[in-house]
Order: sequence, then structure tokens, then C-alpha cells
Amino acid sequence: MITRDTPPVPTARQLGQATSIAVLAAAVILLTAVLPAEYGFDPTGAGKLLGLTAMSSSGKNEQDAVLAAAAAANQSQAANTGEVDVTATLTQSELPLRLEEMSLVLPPGKGAEIKASMEKGGRFIYSWVSEGGKVEFDMHGEPRNAKGNEFTSFSKALQSSDQGAFTAPFAGTHGWYWENGGKVPVTIRVKVSGFYEKLYKP
Repeated sequence: MITRDTPPVPTARQLGQATSIAVLAAAVILLTAVLPAEYGFDPTGAGKLLGLTAMSSSGKNEQDAVLAAAAAANQSQAANTGEVDVTATLTQSELPLRLEEMSLVLPPGKGAEIKASMEKGGRFIYSWVSEGGKVEFDMHGEPRNAKGNEFTSFSKALQSSDQGAFTAPFAGTHGWYWENGGKVPVTIRVKVSGFYEKLYKP
């Protein structure tokens, strides 16, 4: 007759202890090896001592190098194939580029204008300053063959300077009217650069 020794079945307490030990061991391995090596996250400092964080850095560097090479290849291909950047805006003009400066003196209580003759869609950038004090100004435009007092105001204020970019909404004359409400003469100096027919004092 053969007898066999049957190992005892572990108790619930023993199973709980074994599970706890396994979870603890897995957490230690995760914190000291996996996270430093894979993600460069080293909360305990053990990854640095074991040289595991270097593995993460080199992997990231290799990935960055691959991405940079791919981007450079795409750029080179786009340049070679002559692709057009559809997000860019290009406006061409038949008029020559002009760069002009004008000045005028406003006695107390007097006003004057400087205007540009422009086609619809014509553009210029501008800056003006008043030397001697603030002035009332009205940037406005009149269409060609305007009737009577027909005009459109774009900007009105009391100040000593202004600058910006302007696109003509219609063909005609566009510019500024300044009025000196002070007690001393004021000099207005204007700089304009862009595509327009002429800059003049009416």
C-alpha cells in the first residue's frame, strides 16, 4: 500500500501575506527600474545609481533625432517639389512702391489735410506726429466723383501721433484732416510708404 503526503492548503492569512509581498516587490521594481528606464522618472534615485535613467535619455534622444530627420526630409521634399504655402497672402500691385514724407504747420484754430490718391485695395503704412501739442484729427476718404460733403471717416481722436496700416475700401482720396485747437502753432510730420498714385496737400 502506497501512501502520499499531501501538502497542506495555505490559509487565507498566508495567501494575503504572499499577495502583499508580491505587490510590494512589484512596486519596488516599478519605482527603481521600470519608471527610470522607460520614462526617465526616478522618484527614489535608484535609477540614477543603476544607470537606468541614461537609457531613457538615449531613447528620447533617438526618438527626437528620428522626428527631426523626418521633418527635415519633408521640408526638403516640399522645397524640391515647389509646393505653395496656401496660408500665405500675397498681394501684387501694378503701382510702384512709394516712400514719402510731408509736413505742414497749423496756426492756432486752423486745419489742413494731406491725402493719397488710391485705387480700391491699395495699401500703405503710415505714421504722423504733431510737434507742439495734441491735435484733433479725422482719417477719412472720399470716393471719386464724390458729391458735396460725401466722405467716410475711419478714425477720429485728439492725440499727438498715430501709426498703422491702411487698405483703401474704395477708389478715391484717403488721408487726414488735422485741426489745431491750441494757442500755439503745431507742425505735423507725416511718413507714408505703400502703393498709391500720389500724396498731396489739397
